[in-house]
Amino acid sequence: MRLRNVPGSRDTIAKSHYCFDTPTNLKGHWKDFFKNTNPIHIEVGMGKGRFITSLAQNNPTINYIGIEKYSSVLVRALEKQEELLLPNLCFIRMDAEDINDVFGEDEISRIYLNFSDPWPKDRHAKRRLTSVQFMNRYEKLLTPTGRLEFKTDNRPLFDFSLESIPEANWDLTTYTFDLHHNEELMVGNIMTEYEERFSREGNPICKLIALPPKKTYNNKKGNFYLEIHFLLY
Repeated sequence: MRLRNVPGSRDTIAKSHYCFDTPTNLKGHWKDFFKNTNPIHIEVGMGKGRFITSLAQNNPTINYIGIEKYSSVLVRALEKQEELLLPNLCFIRMDAEDINDVFGEDEISRIYLNFSDPWPKDRHAKRRLTSVQFMNRYEKLLTPTGRLEFKTDNRPLFDFSLESIPEANWDLTTYTFDLHHNEELMVGNIMTEYEERFSREGNPICKLIALPPKKTYNNKKGNFYLEIHFLLY
């Protein structure tokens, strides 16, 4: 589906304190921007921002960053934020492939992927946000206790993800092919615009939660390494 152009959207984004264009200067320094040491959660491909804005409103002790490539949809989230003025929310306009250019190692506590572009052609598989290539990118920026949550109505993409995520050495802790009939995973669920529409049409929503591979750290005092990996329940 072709996106409708919103005149002036790029200018609006450029002038806003709440939005950045691939801010490589903030890599490793996002807590300085937020002026606190609260955990940072990001949504990759946030669209109009309903999901991440709701999270920021409900959880003031967590910092949220929404990432979106297209100005014409990002500007809608920005317009809402300019009204709410939430201190724990900002946005980045960039391609998700550049994610490691703007976030440092162990800087992010949680990643949300919601109704991502399925890129259905086989030759485009590496562009899918749950491909091995992207999972390797996420691994670098997540804390050892971090996790990734993914929702979609696209069953082929979900099946692909169930294979690609373990292939990247991540742990699939839980998944469901029908989120809205899973009482445990529905606790605290916030619906995106797509989720609301698709579920209203009777399409089942799939969801998974995954943990990054164990990380190995040099203790800088000897030649051995310490592996730490905390499972979240």
